[in-house]
Amino acid sequence: MSTSKFAVAGATGRLGRHVVDVLTERGHPVVPMSRATGVDVITGEGLADALTGVDVIIDVASWHASDQEAATEFFRTAAGNLHEAGRRAGAGRIVAVSIIGADRATAGFVAAQQAHEEATLSGPLQARILRAAQFHEFVGQLLDWRQGDVAYIPALPTQLVACRTVAETLVDLAADPGAAQPGPGVPIPEIAGPRRQTMSEAAALLGDRRGIKVVEVDGSGMPDAELAAAGAFLPGPHAKLAGPTFREWLDTQP
Repeated sequence: MSTSKFAVAGATGRLGRHVVDVLTERGHPVVPMSRATGVDVITGEGLADALTGVDVIIDVASWHASDQEAATEFFRTAAGNLHEAGRRAGAGRIVAVSIIGADRATAGFVAAQQAHEEATLSGPLQARILRAAQFHEFVGQLLDWRQGDVAYIPALPTQLVACRTVAETLVDLAADPGAAQPGPGVPIPEIAGPRRQTMSEAAALLGDRRGIKVVEVDGSGMPDAELAAAGAFLPGPHAKLAGPTFREWLDTQP
């Protein structure tokens, strides 16, 4: 049986590193694509060569800031370039990661994922989407953004998931040629962790280990805070719940 060849856009990022690892562990030929490997999904530099002989493109490239307009432009451009270069190279399909609740968001980075999903699903290649909950790794980023010795973290509900778990689920989806394309009656699959908690609860667990005081706030002023408080970004009933809880994951970190 032949083994599909995969290309991973955003291969050196937080999620991309895990995707490359999972593909390699499962014996798939993989082409890591990032600016560090000479491939730029925005300018298109290096894309044609990187996608030669590739069967499946996995898109986990991400914008580095929360500005909605800039993130939207990034996702639209990247998805368009991946589709076009993939079509020319003869790739069969593209699989992209998004965020749970992207279809309900009205502002910020999560809302930009709407454009990412639309661009991915409207291109010439067959397309699949996986929506993921916020990563365990995101909590440390919240603490890093603090000013001074105190971190003010919103008490918004979340169901954090490990990057490794998302990568495994994404590769499962990408490697399945029979996976249904999202559409009427076919929901976009979701992956989340096994335990619901507030972001402030998770941050307090990490803060205790780092010697950082965490103060819980209501989240007002954040994009779509009311939607988040109402559970708009929590996994739906069809979601896969997997991987370690945040506390279990913390216990494995150096």
